[in-house]
Amino acid sequence: MTFIRAVLTLSFVAGTSLAWSAPAGEASWPEFRGPTRQGSSDAIGLPVKWSATENIAWKADLPGRAWSSPVVGDGVVYLTNAVGAKDSTDPHDTFSLRVMALNATDGKVIWDQEVFVIKDPHTFGIHGKNSYASPTPVLEGDRIYAHFGHFGTACLNTKGEVQWKNQQVTYSPVHGGGACPVLVDDLLIFPADAASNPFVVALDKRTGKMKWKTDRTAGAKKTFSFSTPLLIEVKGEKQLVSPGSNVVSALNPKDGSEIWKVSYEGYSVVPRPIYAQGLVFLSTGYDRPTGLAIRPDGKGDVTGTHVVWRMEKGAPLTPSMLAVGEDLFSVADNGIVSCFEAKTGKLFWQERVARATSASPLYADGKIYIQDELGNGYVIKASRQLELLSTNALGQKSLASYAVNGRQLLIRTQNALYCVGTP
Repeated sequence: MTFIRAVLTLSFVAGTSLAWSAPAGEASWPEFRGPTRQGSSDAIGLPVKWSATENIAWKADLPGRAWSSPVVGDGVVYLTNAVGAKDSTDPHDTFSLRVMALNATDGKVIWDQEVFVIKDPHTFGIHGKNSYASPTPVLEGDRIYAHFGHFGTACLNTKGEVQWKNQQVTYSPVHGGGACPVLVDDLLIFPADAASNPFVVALDKRTGKMKWKTDRTAGAKKTFSFSTPLLIEVKGEKQLVSPGSNVVSALNPKDGSEIWKVSYEGYSVVPRPIYAQGLVFLSTGYDRPTGLAIRPDGKGDVTGTHVVWRMEKGAPLTPSMLAVGEDLFSVADNGIVSCFEAKTGKLFWQERVARATSASPLYADGKIYIQDELGNGYVIKASRQLELLSTNALGQKSLASYAVNGRQLLIRTQNALYCVGTP
C-alpha cells in the first residue's frame, strides 16, 4: 500500500476520516499474543515463504518509533505509535503518542489519533530495545484500550474518538514501559513494576478510574519488570498470573488480593506466562533466566510445594513461551529453540534456529513462526524433531510479535507494517 510519508499527512487523513466506524464485533486478534493470549491461532493456510518483495499483500510505512504489536478486528488493524517532532531521540524532543487504524485489506489509514503529548520523554531514560509505545493495545467490541506505561492510559472508540484518559497512575520507570494491559470483565489491569514501590492496578474500563491497587512485596533489590499478566481459570476461579521481580503472584482480579505466589531470584522479567497441561510456565528474568512450571492450585506461598520442574537451560529473557499439545517450546534471546514435554520437563531437542530474538513465537496449523531482531522469519514444524521449513528475510529490524488476520501474517518492523500472504 501507499502510506503517508509524514505526520502532517497522517493528521490530515485522520481529520477527514473520523466519521468512519468499524462495526462492533469479535476481534480476530484482540491483544498481545492473540485471542488465546498465548500465541496460538486456529488459522489454516498462513504463508510459509515470504520476503520484502515476495508474498506481500501490502506494506504500510510507519513514522516514529514503536514496538507494540498490531491488533485486528472487523477488517481493521489498530496500532499504537510514538512520533517525535523530528522523528528523533533528541532528549528535548516532544513525542506524540497515538493510536491509528488501518484498513486490513490494503493498509490504507482510516484514522490516526493523538492521545498524549509528552515533553522531554527521556527524563527517565529508555532501553535501546524499547520505545514510547511498546505495550500492545487491547481491542474489545468498539473500544480500544491503549496503555503507554507511565505516560498514561486511554480508551478510544473505533471511530478514533477518545473516551477517557488516565494519567494519575504515576511511577518512575526503568528502561521505559513494556507490560501490556489486560481486560478482565469490567476492569483494565496492568502492572507498574518500576524503579521502586512496584504494584498492579485495575481501572474501570468504562471510566478509567482506579478500582484497586496491589503492592508487590517481594523485597527485590531491582524492582523493575515488564511482564504482561495472564488470566487463567482454576477450579472455576479466575486468577490473574502476574510475574514481577523476585515473585510471581496469582491475584483475584476482582479486588487484587493474592491467591498464591512463588518466589525466585530475578528482575527485568519480560515474558508473558502461559498455561497448559494444568501448569503455569514463566521465566524468571535477569541475570540468569530459569523457566518454572507451577501448579496453580495452591494458596499462599507455594514456592516449596508447587514448582513441578525447572528449565535451567534455554529459558528466555524476552520471548514468551509456546505450548502445543503436550509439548512446550521456548525461544531464547540468542535464537536457540527448545522443545520439552510440558508436564515433566523432558528435553526432546535444543538447537539454534534464529539470530537474536525478542518477539514471541506463534503457533498455527502445525507450524511455529519465529521472528528475530534482524527481520528474519523462521517457520519450523511443531514437533519433537526439529524441521526447518523456511527462512524469510524482510531486511528490517523487528522486535514486535506477530498478529494474524485470516490467512495473513502482520509483522511490524522498525519502519513499516507488513501484511504477508495472498491479497
